[in-house]
Amino acid sequence: MSIILMIALLLVLMVAGVPVAAALALSSLAWVATNGMPPMIVLANMVNGINSFPLIAVPFFILAGNLMNTSGITTKIFDFARASVGWMHGGLGHVNVGASVVFAGMSGAAVADAGGLGAIEIKAMREAGYDSDFAVGITAASSTIGPIIPPSLPLVIYGVMGNTSIGQLFVAGLIPGLLMAVSLMLMVGWFSVRRNYPRDLRFELARFGRTFVHAILPLMTPIIIIGGIGWGIYTPTEAAIAATFYCMFLGMVVYRTLDFKHIIRVTMDTVETTASILLIVAASTIFAWILTANQVALHFSDALLGITDDKTLLLLIITLIILVIGCFMETIAAITILTPVLLPVAVGLGIDPVHFGIIMVLNLMIGLLTPPVGLVLYVLSKVAKVPFERCVTATAPFLIPLIAVLLLLTFVPEITMWLPTLLYR
Repeated sequence: MSIILMIALLLVLMVAGVPVAAALALSSLAWVATNGMPPMIVLANMVNGINSFPLIAVPFFILAGNLMNTSGITTKIFDFARASVGWMHGGLGHVNVGASVVFAGMSGAAVADAGGLGAIEIKAMREAGYDSDFAVGITAASSTIGPIIPPSLPLVIYGVMGNTSIGQLFVAGLIPGLLMAVSLMLMVGWFSVRRNYPRDLRFELARFGRTFVHAILPLMTPIIIIGGIGWGIYTPTEAAIAATFYCMFLGMVVYRTLDFKHIIRVTMDTVETTASILLIVAASTIFAWILTANQVALHFSDALLGITDDKTLLLLIITLIILVIGCFMETIAAITILTPVLLPVAVGLGIDPVHFGIIMVLNLMIGLLTPPVGLVLYVLSKVAKVPFERCVTATAPFLIPLIAVLLLLTFVPEITMWLPTLLYR
């Protein structure tokens, strides 16, 4: 079986509704079997693919995010964001973005942001008289900040697949994440002027101080994660464990909103999510091994260079490829499949692997806002109780600032690489 037939089989299986992990494993097994190799090589590579210390961070970051949603920490974050930026025109739209920035430093998952904060944000905006479309659109767009600002599950997976420093990837995501927030707030301001959206509330120092005191302990979570990694206290994996225990301490001891039943339920949800992610990683490992063994990255690079040798145009082509694939494939699966193929090409063009990781993840986050996959849109469709098609049209205008930031980061790498260079190089 040729590589083209293997990829075609993968696409057919995915279109037929076969789970991504199963589709990857079956297409890889078909290639191995038809090329006279022992089938056990598939299992061996799958086991080796998840036998990685950095991957231990995955369940702990997921658990930390679930604990925050369950223990009511998201409400405190929302109240603090409201007291901080609610005084601006279109106040709750800015609150929406601000709350996502804070929550991003705790969970690292766009779907967790949309499902946790989204319910609170959309309800508050509707009650304040905002259009449902505007509320859904800005909630969807702001949730994509989560996997850019550290901690980030997609960046952990990329770091493992691309053998890239996860600590540098985490630090590199800070400025791009803040740029995304600023661009979305500018969009909110533009909408607010056109539609005459009100200020949510006047700025009051007393209210700001009160909500800050209530939120100060949750706000310490990003400091524990990023500060600990940056100061060399622990690795990103150990940071995930520290964040989980800290969130558990807040829920069980400080706020007393978590009990044993909650812990069991949250743990089971985490196990289910982690299992699905690691199955994809394991299955994609053998798929990536086959691609590497057949020098697909080299052939792909030669094909691109056959089109043009202009670095800017090649970078645009690669970005477009990731963007299109992100519309049809789940984020983790896309990272595990694309990294072995595209990263060598990017490095050959002189692109730093850390910079390329940020570009890839941001591309795939935009894919979460586009049909037909669009996981964030499906989540918000349920949360907001609006049709999926309406979520698509509501989110479309907010793709403009996100794509603008993507292009800026793609062609001005100094923005992404300034902090990693300062702290690590």
